[in-house]
Amino acid sequence: MAPKAKPKPTAAPAVSIEDLFTTLNRHIQRSEYEQAVKVADQVLSVAPDDEDAIQCKIVSLIKADNIDDALSTIVALSKKFPFNFGFFKAYCLYRQNKLDDALEALKSLEKDSATMLLESQILFRQGNMDASVDVYQKLQKSKIESLEINLVAGLVSAGRASEVQGIMDSMRVKATSSFELAYNTACALIEKNKYSDAEQLLLSSRRIGQETLMDENLPDDEIEIELAPIAVQLAYVQQLLGNKQEALASYTDLIKRNLPDEPSNAVAINNLIALKGSKDVSDGLKKLDRLIQKNSGDQSFHLVPGLELKLSPKQKEAIYINRMLLLLHSNKIDQAHELADALPQMFPTSVTPVLLQASVFVKENKAGKAEELLWKYAEKFPDKSKIVLLARAQIAAAAGHPQIASESLLKIPDIQHMPATVATLVSLKERSGDIEGASAVLDSAITYWSNAMTEESQLSVIMQEAAAFKVKHGKKEEALKLFEKLVKSHNSIEALVGLIETAAYTDVEKAETYEKKLKPLPGLTSVDVNALEKTSGAKYVENGPHLGNNNVEVHESKSKEKVKRKRKRKPRYPKGFDPANPGPPPDPERWLPKRERSSYRPKRKDKRAAQIRGSQGAVAKEAVNAGNTKSSQPSNAKGSSSNAAQPKPSSKSSRKKSRN
Repeated sequence: MAPKAKPKPTAAPAVSIEDLFTTLNRHIQRSEYEQAVKVADQVLSVAPDDEDAIQCKIVSLIKADNIDDALSTIVALSKKFPFNFGFFKAYCLYRQNKLDDALEALKSLEKDSATMLLESQILFRQGNMDASVDVYQKLQKSKIESLEINLVAGLVSAGRASEVQGIMDSMRVKATSSFELAYNTACALIEKNKYSDAEQLLLSSRRIGQETLMDENLPDDEIEIELAPIAVQLAYVQQLLGNKQEALASYTDLIKRNLPDEPSNAVAINNLIALKGSKDVSDGLKKLDRLIQKNSGDQSFHLVPGLELKLSPKQKEAIYINRMLLLLHSNKIDQAHELADALPQMFPTSVTPVLLQASVFVKENKAGKAEELLWKYAEKFPDKSKIVLLARAQIAAAAGHPQIASESLLKIPDIQHMPATVATLVSLKERSGDIEGASAVLDSAITYWSNAMTEESQLSVIMQEAAAFKVKHGKKEEALKLFEKLVKSHNSIEALVGLIETAAYTDVEKAETYEKKLKPLPGLTSVDVNALEKTSGAKYVENGPHLGNNNVEVHESKSKEKVKRKRKRKPRYPKGFDPANPGPPPDPERWLPKRERSSYRPKRKDKRAAQIRGSQGAVAKEAVNAGNTKSSQPSNAKGSSSNAAQPKPSSKSSRKKSRN
């Protein structure tokens, strides 16, 4: 029997496009975006030009954070099909932080709520806060969910916190309508220095956030991550309120927990370093080095990827500034130079990088280079020159360059005539020996305040100091005119006294005329001036009479002074001494040297010093030599004495010799 033929394998039935779209929709609803991409590819294998399938694939790639794949898909398919994916391309470029390219891609699109919302977010990330807020305000009529949250955040970042309450009233929303809005409103209160109100609103934001996220069935660890920015901001408010220990504990706890919220961790680390100041410099540098990376190619710096796209330019700049200050505190000048040179390119609109560059030069004792750097920047950017010129003046004054310091201050017109600036300029001019220049500064300030139409006029203060300065430097005629103006305009007693003292040198009659305007002192109505001039002058008497109001009487010099009673103090005894049982009296001779005391006995000489040491019967060499010397002398030398006394043998040796 012939074998049966094997049946041919049947092909799998083809899946219809409708079923594939059903599966695709199911994966998207379940947030299974990687599976959705695979199903979309199946659809495109059957229908390559299906616009819905292409759009689903692009959106799924974006949702799965595969931004590079999404952008490459857009570029490849745009060449094959006439579909407009400009919005998705702009969003991918925004996610890649290519903000200029993203704005350029939006220009070819029609202005609708989606494109305007993306434009405002791009402008916000660029740091162009005012333009971002303007776009948000145009979208107020559109029914966009959570628009008020982004609008309030934009206003706070643009430095327009005072407008927040008015915008919220116009949109008819309350700060506590969501925990995100409560958080942003609290940030606005912080900008307005209302720290206690901000603290209460942040606590409300945390409570609302916990309730909202628990209703969404989020696990506790995810809730903690979502509310991490609120915890950091609460610690910051405690820092602003002066509760530094509480803020320190909060920052430390947040850093130890190491939450996956990288921006909150970075802000906590930065604020902790700012709170500690110059303490724990090495630990602060280690923490910041984990946040900052260096490009090997162009020697530039950037934050780690999780922070570069999520922190605002202001927050990034704060991190770099703190690292720069820590490097200066630790005397790592080479690294500080490297970072200072990179900062101007990273933050071209900020004035802080050039100040940090100058601080590095000052640290190296190169004040001249710092002054030159700041001067060039002030000339290049006159609208930002005020703080730069102030820094230059401070550096020059500390380095002993008063002429450069005064030159810098004179370039700031809006503070030039303020009393503090005038006093500083006069002092600097005096140090440099330019007395005429100092006098000109005072004259210019007097002219300015004479013509100023303000309630808080500083004319009297400036004129008084100017007159004193002119008296000091021998310009008594000019000082006399200033004193006269002060007396006539302000009726100042101090100016009247100065006028009389100055006029006594130049115009005695005028001095006597104005002297009559002085009020007589009480108790000195009948004083003989001629006799007073012949005395040696007044002497200070403690608790003596004081001249004051007419009600105070002047006591006569012969009045008896009250005798001060000395306060009796208890005697202090040595430790362990009982005054009830003092014991034997102390030795009355205890203060005398020991030689002078009656109980002193001199020490006896040690007779054992000359004993013979050696074998039995031995005789000392000194004894033999002495005996020979004695025998060689005449017997009648009775009154003479030998140079060395003969040592006596010990009694033990003599006894042994007598036995032989």
